[in-house]
Amino acid sequence: MTKPKKLLSVLKGEKQHIPPVWLMRQAGRYLPEYRALRAEKGGFLELVYDSAAAAEITLQPLRRFGFDGSILFSDILIVPYALGQDLWFEAGEGPRLAPPLAEAALDALTPRLERLDPIYETVRRVKAALPSETTFLGFAGSPWTVATYMVAGQGSKDHALARRLAYRDPKRFGAIIEAIIDLSVEYLAGQIEAGVEAVQLFDSWAGSLAPLEFDKWVIEPNSAIVDRLRQRCPDIPIIGFPKGAGGRLAAYAEGTGVDAIGLDETIDPHWANAVLPENLPVQGNLDPLALIAGGEALERAVSNIRSAFGGRPHIFNLGHGILPDTPIDHVETLLTLVRKEHS
Repeated sequence: MTKPKKLLSVLKGEKQHIPPVWLMRQAGRYLPEYRALRAEKGGFLELVYDSAAAAEITLQPLRRFGFDGSILFSDILIVPYALGQDLWFEAGEGPRLAPPLAEAALDALTPRLERLDPIYETVRRVKAALPSETTFLGFAGSPWTVATYMVAGQGSKDHALARRLAYRDPKRFGAIIEAIIDLSVEYLAGQIEAGVEAVQLFDSWAGSLAPLEFDKWVIEPNSAIVDRLRQRCPDIPIIGFPKGAGGRLAAYAEGTGVDAIGLDETIDPHWANAVLPENLPVQGNLDPLALIAGGEALERAVSNIRSAFGGRPHIFNLGHGILPDTPIDHVETLLTLVRKEHS
């Protein structure tokens, strides 16, 4: 008998007394089995493009913890890689993209859409092995966040190169955003065709923009992706995660039309519950450092989040990705806290 998919039901608007749970970056460096496989296979990108290894990594946290959701092991920079930029990871420094679009023209790139195919193969492999009750989540980076890397050629603290280009030459910057939108819709539709049941849009750097720029480069592009993807895949829930949105959170929810909204750890869950549309599913928003701390701090934080969202559809998650030095037993404690009866 097939067990119900609790997480998928919440994404479709069902309230549950005990929220389903998954964690951003749950497949990763805090797990010894991940570290062992990475040591065997080599660098991060090599893992992403080895579909058998990527599927194994996606499944590892499910075997250990029995999360209600499984998130595809991949990277948001697969989209610029498929758009024609070179991609590699510098040890201890993070991703690099070349040529940086602060210097090079977008139309100088030659798209390489075959670079998406191994990701779809990973999805198919995971889908075949996933427990029937587990919701399979795909994802893509949102256009603003992806553009910051494409313009600078790497990550940055203030995203100044992308922000300067957006102010100075909005037409040129807008063309980059449009290219990301177009490919992201295709990429997400491809993941869905291969077997994912919901998708998340990661706007990790949304908080670096001024309000008018936030509307133009976060809300409008995400709205375009939601509209176009919904036309092609009308039954697939879309989660939006605008990290750092702060006071623009309600405007993001209304303007993008996402089916659920992810909250970062800086958002007061009681405030969010008050300002967000009634019955809109929310996801989050435990501070990853509270998970590392454990003990009373963890118990307090979990209780606060669950009490805030007890009256609406809620998926328990972190406010950002799980950190590499997170103790395994703290994750086990978290699951016990989330899954126990709550008054």
